[in-house]
Amino acid sequence: MKNIIISKYIALIASLILSTTLVITSQSTNHPLPPFSCDPTNPSTKSYPFCNTHLSIPERVKDLVSRLTLEEKISQLVNKASAIPRLGVPYYQWWSEALHGVATATGVENGVSFNGSVRAATSFPQVILTAATFDANLWYEIAKVIGTEARAIYNEGQAIGMTFWTPNINIFRDPRWGRGQETPGEDPLLTSKYAVSFVRGIQGDNFQGNGLKDGHLQVSACCKHFTAYDLDNWKGVDRFTFDAKVTKQDMADTYQPPFRSCIEKARASGIMCAYNLVNGVPNCASYDLLTKTARQEWGFQGYITSDCDAVSLVYEKQKYVKSHEDAVAAVLKAGMDVNCGTYLANHTSSAVEKGKVSESDIDRALHNLFAVRMRLGLFNGNPVELPYGNLTLKDICTPENQKLALDVARHGIVLLKNSDNHLPLSKSKTRTLAVIGPNADAPKTLLGNYKGPPCKTVTPLQGLKSYISQTTFQQGCDTINCSSIVNSSETNRIAKSADYVVLVMGLNQDRESEDHDREDLVLPGEQQSLVLSVAKAAKNPVVLVVLCGGPVDISFAKDEQKIGSILWAGYPGQAGGQAIAEIIFGDHNPGGKLPITWYPKDFIRTPMTDMRMRSNKSSGYPGRTYRFYQGKSVFEFGYGLSYTNYSYKFASVTQTKLDFTKRSSTDNSGYISVSDIGLEFCEKTKFSTTVRVENEGKMAGKHPVLLFLRLDSQAGRVNPIKQLVGFETVSLNANEKASVEFRVSPCKHFSRASEDGTLMVESGVHYLVVGDQEYPITINV
Repeated sequence: MKNIIISKYIALIASLILSTTLVITSQSTNHPLPPFSCDPTNPSTKSYPFCNTHLSIPERVKDLVSRLTLEEKISQLVNKASAIPRLGVPYYQWWSEALHGVATATGVENGVSFNGSVRAATSFPQVILTAATFDANLWYEIAKVIGTEARAIYNEGQAIGMTFWTPNINIFRDPRWGRGQETPGEDPLLTSKYAVSFVRGIQGDNFQGNGLKDGHLQVSACCKHFTAYDLDNWKGVDRFTFDAKVTKQDMADTYQPPFRSCIEKARASGIMCAYNLVNGVPNCASYDLLTKTARQEWGFQGYITSDCDAVSLVYEKQKYVKSHEDAVAAVLKAGMDVNCGTYLANHTSSAVEKGKVSESDIDRALHNLFAVRMRLGLFNGNPVELPYGNLTLKDICTPENQKLALDVARHGIVLLKNSDNHLPLSKSKTRTLAVIGPNADAPKTLLGNYKGPPCKTVTPLQGLKSYISQTTFQQGCDTINCSSIVNSSETNRIAKSADYVVLVMGLNQDRESEDHDREDLVLPGEQQSLVLSVAKAAKNPVVLVVLCGGPVDISFAKDEQKIGSILWAGYPGQAGGQAIAEIIFGDHNPGGKLPITWYPKDFIRTPMTDMRMRSNKSSGYPGRTYRFYQGKSVFEFGYGLSYTNYSYKFASVTQTKLDFTKRSSTDNSGYISVSDIGLEFCEKTKFSTTVRVENEGKMAGKHPVLLFLRLDSQAGRVNPIKQLVGFETVSLNANEKASVEFRVSPCKHFSRASEDGTLMVESGVHYLVVGDQEYPITINV
């Protein structure tokens, strides 16, 4: 008995010491502690099983939910989840943003603030430019930094949420889409790989996806917008009421693969259902989509949020149901868990009273919500005790993080034209430089949308001035819309007197952004006239730099001899200006490849509302993306030049013939479904392809190697023209060679969706393609 009393006394002393330590830590850092549950200094905490970390999360969640009143339960169904003081549960904000760096949401309360000791976060290039690196390892490193900085901001007391609604993995189907800049581009494989790399990095997994610390999420990722969402506001059609008519075929091989990868491979802890309807059913009210597909077929274990105010649309604008209560029932029974907005807070009680919703429907949602908060460690006591509790202000905007932002911009920028090796310019021979254009000294343009305050910014003008001190700047246009050219004679005089001219043109968020789709595919206003006027006046061919997310038809510049080189720099982030300058003056060799097709300006004849991917010759429909588009391109998907030359050769292919005849049906259709082949046999048919890459030039470079598949389609069958099946980056010095290995899965990479959405492998000769090299693979079905 005496020993027991002594043990209790020692435990009490230890507890007091721990409490004192926590107070000192809080006071020494001069910032408020972040909100958390299960405070060990609160005596009542010990009596709650939901605070017992030795129990499983399902057990803890079950206990917590059982203690809530109906009113308290309903208060948790919205993004601003109310505090439950009697249980020590703080207010929680589900909505936070981190598309390409920890960000805020314009004009609304967000889960993160920058009004304390943390004033900025590393701002990486907008996603579309990051995708141009074709480097999955780099994407992972970016996300890892974002997740680290996000958790550090929380630890600094400047976050009330750790659920970040990122990444955007919709397919960039139409070049006019204002939000296309947020995505990795138009290819399903590219987008899928981006989703996996980003989600694993931000959530705290290792690159292989099995490295969570004690099972805790660093932060929570949320893949959006589920699904077939790629129109915001075009010619009177808006995303809130648009009914996307999507075939089962296109759904299977274009729109859904990124989300499947996000769930099955990345194990994202959140997904967001989109505003729009698909084939007459609102995404957030689709049981087939949210429950049958995501949870049952793909094994999703996390929470599902609506896009903001999407639930209200189900009744008020989409007229899918007949009452507020029916809308509540539709989304909860479909499998949605939390409503961004206030709709469920306002109408769920009435829905329960009228028998439209049962309390068990609410409990199902709460189990998903509280499970994620517990996986984040927010019910484990003070966060300084968590695996990520050591992350603080010192881990934000570090030199290493900022260098990574610069590296991404360097590797993403795409060289579109370089006549007669116009670039790089000579640093020693360039005495004077003229920098002209509305985007040359516009720091906000560099960041794109969903941006946070950057650690610092370097504009193209600032970057170029660091190389050439005698640099003169003229904006050239009144605004980005360039309704008029300003100081035309002075601009031309400066262009004529300088050794070289760099024009920095393009778009910004006034031209393309959320809720703002473009109506054309050309440079705004008088920008083209300004470019041609300056090029004509300049003594040497000019450099054209284009900042934009979506593609622009710059055929005029492609064909104009006085425009010696063209760079596409997307929205290159906080260090974009430095990266542009380094490329122009040869301190970095560009290696980016376009993740989107650049269409001609007359593509706008194609209605943005037509969701079909495949072309239709009889109606003149051209198809979409490099996989199906039958028209001429300004620049093709995967296009990008370098200051050096690379050659390719298939060094080895371990499988040249595949025989599925013993597993196919006897209808001689020339097809076999992947399900008929079987998982075990699919694994056996995987093979290795090794490509020998040589840098034949005089400059070192980092180079993405893209492996495509081409199939000679039989008459009447509309297969992709070609299909990306793999990509790897390789860094090579001048005259250096390297071998790049690809693992090819015929069941995955050679399959095509039939009209009913079934994945099929077709008999015939399939060609692996890299650069100008092809290798035949024969398949018998």
